[in-house]
Amino acid sequence: MKFSATQDVQVPIDRVFQRFSDFHVFEQAAIRRGAEVRRLDRLALPGPGMMWSAAFHLRGKRREVEMEMVSFDPPYEMVMESNSPGMLGTTTLEFFALPPQGTRLRVQLEIRPINLSGRLLIQSLKLAKGSLSTKFKERVAHYCTSILAQEGVADAGLPTEGMPRFDDDLRHRKRRG
Repeated sequence: MKFSATQDVQVPIDRVFQRFSDFHVFEQAAIRRGAEVRRLDRLALPGPGMMWSAAFHLRGKRREVEMEMVSFDPPYEMVMESNSPGMLGTTTLEFFALPPQGTRLRVQLEIRPINLSGRLLIQSLKLAKGSLSTKFKERVAHYCTSILAQEGVADAGLPTEGMPRFDDDLRHRKRRG
């Protein structure tokens, strides 16, 4: 099962890559959403070999996943592989310079089952693929919008109205109890 999103940002490629390689920000966002995240490596600088362990709830069950950075080619590409009981995944972020000072970001996520429980989970996700794909694209667009705000770019034509914020999920869960 594959998800992909492409987004143009009017910020230079090295700065966009820098924002996407600030892994502490992503770790904290996952923790705010209720996930447990632990860094497994001791690398001082971002690069291949970075590893994380995460646990979260999805579809009513606790899921555990380990992720490893397998390719890190600034400012053009990052590839992470993930492994969980039942599934393997690959996340690829590609950055393309656009004239005069823009960047095109392509994010692809592919998950593959490796046993029966993984196949069942993928099958249930396929039933909701349309809404999951929309959420995936919205989150990528929202993160790009936050990069624009951090860079002081007022408006680059990205849709922001009605878009969920990174911490909206957590607030929504708290209201439901």
